[in-house]
Amino acid sequence: MDVLFLTPNLGSWATHGHHVAPNQMHAQWAAYAREKGTIVAEVLDCKALEIPFDQMLNIVKEKNPQVLVLGDILHSYGGFAVQKYFNDSAKAIKELLPEIKIVVGGLWYSYLSKETLIKNSAIDFVVMGEGEITFNDLMDALNHKAVSFENIAGLASRQGNGVVFGPVRKLIKDLDVLPLPAYDLFPMEKYVGHTYWKPFVEIVTSRGCTHGCTFCYEWSEHDPRALHHFNKWRAKSAKRVVEEVELLEKKFGAKVMVIQEDNFNLNPKRVREFCEEKIKSNLDMKWVSLGCASDWVRLEKDIPLMKKAGMFMAVFGIEVASDDELRKLDKGISVDQIYKTIEILRKNDIAIVGDIMIGFDYDTEAIIKKRFEFADQVDPDVMWVGYLTPPPGSPIWADGIKRGWIDPDNLDMLQWDFLHPVVPTEHLSIEDLGRLGAWGMREFYSKSGRIQRILMSDFDELAKLCFKDVMAGVGKWEQAATKGEKHV
Repeated sequence: MDVLFLTPNLGSWATHGHHVAPNQMHAQWAAYAREKGTIVAEVLDCKALEIPFDQMLNIVKEKNPQVLVLGDILHSYGGFAVQKYFNDSAKAIKELLPEIKIVVGGLWYSYLSKETLIKNSAIDFVVMGEGEITFNDLMDALNHKAVSFENIAGLASRQGNGVVFGPVRKLIKDLDVLPLPAYDLFPMEKYVGHTYWKPFVEIVTSRGCTHGCTFCYEWSEHDPRALHHFNKWRAKSAKRVVEEVELLEKKFGAKVMVIQEDNFNLNPKRVREFCEEKIKSNLDMKWVSLGCASDWVRLEKDIPLMKKAGMFMAVFGIEVASDDELRKLDKGISVDQIYKTIEILRKNDIAIVGDIMIGFDYDTEAIIKKRFEFADQVDPDVMWVGYLTPPPGSPIWADGIKRGWIDPDNLDMLQWDFLHPVVPTEHLSIEDLGRLGAWGMREFYSKSGRIQRILMSDFDELAKLCFKDVMAGVGKWEQAATKGEKHV
């Protein structure tokens, strides 16, 4: 089966500058199905290659693949806004190539599989949840010209005027059985992070999460019948992760990576093994780790080892300003752990990115200003402000529909990128939230000495370049928040 994995040309978050990395969903699905012999795979990354929409259509028409794959599993550059480009591409390509089979999966599509097939006649199949085996089984069925798909676990497909679902797909327990992502299919020399990090890559080394925050984007990636899969954390072994890093560095020349999942630091033993193996293998790759405050605290004694192994920046969620709020959001951390995380990272000259969120249903102007005051006291080096953007499948998605704040049939998807307020609160309008977010961002970065501290610090130069990129994008972030300007 000739399969084209397509990423349209789209933008990035305002605070991320020029940011483009290999599509991890495509890289992982392609690697697995290619290893099983069910597909001949090709990647067309129009974002990396800066190919405009009309030219993309001409290229796809000329290639004339049997199957087209769209979707992503990471929200690291545009949140849910990317769905607009995927949907527009599916519709236009189906008109050009009526016989082509279009498969989607990952963010948004997985939970809204039924709705996707009903509303998007160009899309033929939705892969729900973990996709490698389901996608391969679908390709095997198409190779054998099967016309019945209801027995393929994890697959939603159209049948007549309705939608049929295969059984729930069981999770892969041992992620090491999966082949390394098919980076050889991608234009690896084109990938850039935060405008200045290059050659650049994002990787995913674990799946699932033990925390289950009510607002997490990952709710949308699961089969709606098996949302409990979200809480089943599984990870590649440290040795397997180093094997992937070695491939990226030695074969493709990558110099900077973000370990993009939220829980790389969940298992201290695994983190130590990764760092020791990476050092032993003489790999120079610099890296950024996302993690939870409670897990950073457990790693206090290991931070020097992580720095020695190339970590120069750490990201974690501050989110709100009190233990009561953190409990309400099922965050699983405490205010004391937030302060402690800042302390141990700063002591080791690791640049700190702290995320806060505004727009929860109970938010008032006073609560939001207190949240920004707390962020000022905690004092991360970079503050990233996210607007509550309800993920399909999450508790706040259902609540937003019930309140009439979300109309799934009438969404301006380009605003669902976490830069724009998209739902009001019980006390504030969307316009109020935009104004308050912009105010908080200005207040934080205008504090005397904050910018100078970073520029004069002993941080890795890559961290300072990231800060430079964020500063260049703050004005664009404010335009999105207050005036609705779109960047993705």
